[in-house]
Amino acid sequence: MIDVHCHMLPGIDDGSKNLTTSIELAEAAVADGITHALMTPHHMNGRYTNHAADVIRLTEEFQDVLEQRQIPLTVFPCQEVRINGDLLEAINHHDILTCDVTGHYVLIEFPSDDVPLYTQNMLFEVMQRGMIPVIVHPERNTRLMKHPGLLYQMIERGALAQVTASSYVGTFGKKVQQFSEDIINAGLAHVFASDAHHLPGRNYEMSDAFNRLVRKCGQKKADIFEENARALVNGDPVTRFNEHKVEKRLFSRY
Repeated sequence: MIDVHCHMLPGIDDGSKNLTTSIELAEAAVADGITHALMTPHHMNGRYTNHAADVIRLTEEFQDVLEQRQIPLTVFPCQEVRINGDLLEAINHHDILTCDVTGHYVLIEFPSDDVPLYTQNMLFEVMQRGMIPVIVHPERNTRLMKHPGLLYQMIERGALAQVTASSYVGTFGKKVQQFSEDIINAGLAHVFASDAHHLPGRNYEMSDAFNRLVRKCGQKKADIFEENARALVNGDPVTRFNEHKVEKRLFSRY
């Protein structure tokens, strides 16, 4: 498996606090079946700034440690980029890392309780620069829970979305789990990721998520999710689904 979103690099954001924890996370990833992972520290989120050159250097250093300890995990540099007014300037100055070396897919994060009013215009400008935004963990955004049509609009206009494996298996609670299912059933999610931060609280549950996806949606959809993760890392076309709006219910479950 390929994990396209985790916070394994030590001491640079709210993920791993030190190298010991990073090694434990790497071992947990391998135990869960992960062979390759994007290192995606927070960038430009108002608290953490992790410039592209620094992430590249730290990822190379961490790969050396993994090889020295014979941990069979290959890691690549990337960033989880908070949408903000300086995003386009950062892209222009080559300070934004993408999932792939071709510069095609960029991980975009929203505040946990909001989708800024300028989002659609900003995503359009990002796409005009040849990048496809991948919206990370939309299932945990309280505004999207209340207004799932906003996510549909983003996906319909060309963005992609990544659901956190732990959300789908219920670690973040029933409401988040249900919204994860609704997003997937509506064709608005394209890939799983761990978003692992630390042990034991933010662990790897990728294999559990894939097993649940097979039970709920069938092996074919699970295979597409796995292939899409590979496509993000390789810069290949991602398979989309027949997306539609999340059905509104008389009594909201969120």
